[in-house]
Amino acid sequence: MIESNVPGHAGELAVRTWPNLEADWLAVIVHGYGEHAGRYSHVAEALVGAGALVVAADHVGHGRSEGERAVITDFDGVVADVAATVGSAASDLPTVLVGHGEGGLVAARYAQLHPLSALVLSAPVLGTWEGLDRLGAPESSGVPLDPDLLSRDPEVGKRYASDPLVWHGPYKQETLEALERALDQVNYGPPLEHLPTLWLHGDADELVPAADTRTGTDRLRGLLFEERVYPGARHEVFNETNSDEVLADVVSFARRVLKLG
Repeated sequence: MIESNVPGHAGELAVRTWPNLEADWLAVIVHGYGEHAGRYSHVAEALVGAGALVVAADHVGHGRSEGERAVITDFDGVVADVAATVGSAASDLPTVLVGHGEGGLVAARYAQLHPLSALVLSAPVLGTWEGLDRLGAPESSGVPLDPDLLSRDPEVGKRYASDPLVWHGPYKQETLEALERALDQVNYGPPLEHLPTLWLHGDADELVPAADTRTGTDRLRGLLFEERVYPGARHEVFNETNSDEVLADVVSFARRVLKLG
């Protein structure tokens, strides 16, 4: 893995690249709220093993990127940062975005605005989201994320809780306001009619309930839309006890729709 910096819309972005000299596709990982791209090393390594060159940036205010911690005032800027991350790969390979949580929202918006070969959405914040109930509440009253809700594997929660690059405080109001605007943009934006799209979700996800996301995927879904809902899985399907199955599903989907054999 190689670390570098790329200019973003609000400061320098910390970018991780997993090189592959024999790559036949490019995978761009878009992480979720409060976390960072370094939590996806095992995902990147699986994709490299499946023939991908992989890049991932920490969002503004996240991980090692510049910006006030956990503050995103404009998700259009984050979409632009994803475009900058894609450009940093300097590749003409077919491109697949893999977005998790709020990164799924960003990836979906990117797909509405930019050419793309395929899209993978992991527990994406789409449609309606109960987290917006915190809008207008004092930040001091916010409840930080419960790490036990991430996965059935208790080690995942322990690593999350001890990770200094993860934001462990409550949601920032500016971020919630920007998220509400971004949800409206995606919900009422163009459907992904001819874009191969794979939606992954755990049916025990309490952070981003699958039923709420479905109200958004029903708006977005096109002719090439597929879904996998995993029984018993919580929010982070890439870190779940059946993560090997999830990663295999992503690899199979990507190579099939890209016609890579």
